[in-house]
Amino acid sequence: MASSQPVLVVAISSRALFDLEESHQVFVEQGVEAYARYQIAREDEPLAPGVAFPLVRKLLALNEGGRRRVEVILLSRNSADTGLRVFNSIRHHGLDISRAAFTGGRSPYRYVAPFGAQLFLSADADDVRRALEAGLAAAVILPARSGAAGDGELRIAFDGDAVLFSDEAERVYQREGLEAFQRTEAESAHEPLAGGPFKPFLAALHAIQREFPAGRCPVRTALVTARAAPAHERVIRTLRAWEIRIDEAFFLGGLPKGAFLRAFGADIFFDDQRRHCEDAAAHVPAGHVSHGVVNEPLREAGEG
Repeated sequence: MASSQPVLVVAISSRALFDLEESHQVFVEQGVEAYARYQIAREDEPLAPGVAFPLVRKLLALNEGGRRRVEVILLSRNSADTGLRVFNSIRHHGLDISRAAFTGGRSPYRYVAPFGAQLFLSADADDVRRALEAGLAAAVILPARSGAAGDGELRIAFDGDAVLFSDEAERVYQREGLEAFQRTEAESAHEPLAGGPFKPFLAALHAIQREFPAGRCPVRTALVTARAAPAHERVIRTLRAWEIRIDEAFFLGGLPKGAFLRAFGADIFFDDQRRHCEDAAAHVPAGHVSHGVVNEPLREAGEG
């Protein structure tokens, strides 16, 4: 009998899952027809793992023991013809991925919701921006100079404002400065923050964590934020009001996040600020969440 418990669904692009940079360069320099010929000629040559490959392997490993907790969906701009190499690579690497959408050059973000995905990871900034505008959790996978942690425990780290939480507090900071931000957050300490785009994904991870005995859970989460006292209290009380557990929390008061993420061993870190993602990507895989007030100038300029 199938389990009635919900499954965490993660949608991922082929360029986030596999190393397709050489193929993509053919597309950019020579066009779609040359790209198609290139991929079809090499469809039996497995693609090398991409930045998000170790994360996907760990997510799928949560299905061990007979309970299907996670499903990974492939969303790709490839056509079915050129996508055959991707599916052959999935089989070669032993990944349990059976569902996919190949959109023949069109943006695949519109299929995130029909698949019921709580997270969309892509190398395409425009696809991610559209998914976020549709109210979905999404992030651009940055090129990483360091791989995911080697052991079997899945470790995911999040920034707070505009990621787990709304950007309401960040807007005060951007408009009025640090002193006003700290004063407002202290005054609002007992008022929970509204949820951000990644709240449902964190809740889904928390539901998986609750299935395991204390001390034996294969999933560990962390909040890594530039906030510091006195702005910490509202965050703690918000998570308490949501009844969602965060295993570790770092209130860094503006310190660079990369070294802390490396020490935590994050398989991926999500942040709304590109500079924090770039710093993190020197240590761990990172995803840029192009949401909230700090990303409004980028959206207005039509950039990622």
